[in-house]
Formats: sequence, structure tokens, C-alpha cells
Amino acid sequence: MRPPAQNAELALLLEVAGTPKPGNVDRRRDLEELRFEHFLAGAVGARDGLEMAADGASVGAAFERAVGGMAAQGGDNTQFGALLLLVPLVRAARNELSQPVVESVVEGTTVADAAAFYRAFEHVDVFVSDPPAEMEPLDVRRGSDAVPVLEERGLTLFDVLDRSVPGDDVAREWSHGFERSFLAAQRLADASGTPSERTASVFLSLLADRPDTLVVKRHGEVTAREVTDRAAELHERDALETDPDSVKAFADELVGRGVNPGTTADVTAAGLFIALERECLEI
Repeated sequence: MRPPAQNAELALLLEVAGTPKPGNVDRRRDLEELRFEHFLAGAVGARDGLEMAADGASVGAAFERAVGGMAAQGGDNTQFGALLLLVPLVRAARNELSQPVVESVVEGTTVADAAAFYRAFEHVDVFVSDPPAEMEPLDVRRGSDAVPVLEERGLTLFDVLDRSVPGDDVAREWSHGFERSFLAAQRLADASGTPSERTASVFLSLLADRPDTLVVKRHGEVTAREVTDRAAELHERDALETDPDSVKAFADELVGRGVNPGTTADVTAAGLFIALERECLEI
């Protein structure tokens, strides 16, 4: 059995290799400023931080190291959200990779973990919405400048992410027991085909479940709902099997429009890690 950090790195690699994943980088599609190779390099660069989590380091410190290593590869923000899910999952895997254990890991984070999370934003350019006026002192784009406010208010990393729900489905995983990540893992186990085919299928199913919050932030709720409805229609008629060209056309269309369901990709990566750890996805 592979060690958890290796499975986490492999999950990042399998996620980007899944094809087609509408709107996202995959083996056949690049975005304007992000290429497939950037994601491969980002996964490799994040390895030290994932190893830290596997060795028992705090979630914040491991996440900051993973993001710094990812960013140093030249692709800037390739897997920020995925790492925010994978680091606590890897940490939980030291004991038992279950929802109660990962809930305990995230609920046990500290103010120091929150400070490390804020410093991680100094490594990369992450798209975030403007906060309401009363939350400006805690705008993550302030990076380490916001740390005194975190310390003054005694906010842990769990507190910070819990305040981002609704509106951010990566944060929602933290406050809802990683329910979609574990659901994705079960769907991967139940799916058929190669790992790449299973990844594409599960990505489409997750996109069909609910609007992608990154799409909401960048393009608005109407566009996000349109994307989800289209994904649901394709998923319901099993288009990846019966009409793969229609899914490929949808993927190309979203890339052409600059609509990137990146949060769905993050949850897919987390599901891949859980499936690999449970040995229900063979490579």
C-alpha cells in the first residue's frame, strides 16, 4: 500500500489527467495561462507539505509548505483548493481515514494554523470575492498583515473557513464533514473503466449535483446554474458512454468561455485520495 503522501500526490495527478472535465485543464485541454504540465509540476512541488501532514505536522504549517512548493513550480495557483482538502485528509489518515476523524482534525486547528493559511496567500494569486466592509480586516488577500487580527479575535483555521460557508464549497467540506469528498470516493469505487474514465465520470456527476462556487464567484449564479443543468443533462443520459462527443463539446465550450468549475475539481481530487487510501481504485 502506498503511503498517504504518495497517494495524495497521485490523486492530484489523476485529477488533472481525467478527460474530459468540462472547463478544466485535462490531458487534452489547457487554459489560457495554465497548462497540463503546470498541474503535474504543482503536484510534485506540493509533496513536501503532504509529507509534513503525513508525519503529523499541524494542518496550517503543512498546507503553507504544500502551497509554497506548488507555487515555486511556475504555474502559480494550480491546486490551492485541492490541497486545502488533501492536507487534513492526509493528516487524518495517520489514524483512520473516516469522516469523524477528519472532522476532529479540522476542528482541532489553531490560531497558528489560521495564520499559516493566510501566509499561504502570499505565495499565489487566488481568486476570492471582495468581503463585506466589516470583514475587510480578515480579507485573506492581506496575507500576514491580517495575522494580528486573527490573534486578537482568537480565530482558528476552522473558524475562518466556517465563516466562508455558504459561498465556498471547499470551506463547506470543512464544516460538513467532507461529505462530498467521501461521496466522490464512493462514486469512484462504484464506477467502471480506467482511472481517467472514472475521474471524468465522477467530476461530471459532482458538477451535476450543485453549482460550482468558483463559477458563481467569477461568472454569477445564473451561469453557474446553467453549467450545472447542462452537466446534469449529460450525466443523466450517461453521455460519457453513449455520446462522448457531446461531453467533449461541452468541455471545449466552457474552456472557450473561460468558465472553470475549479471547486468541483478540488473535491474530485479529495475523492481520489480517499479512494486510493481505501484501495478501491487500482492503478
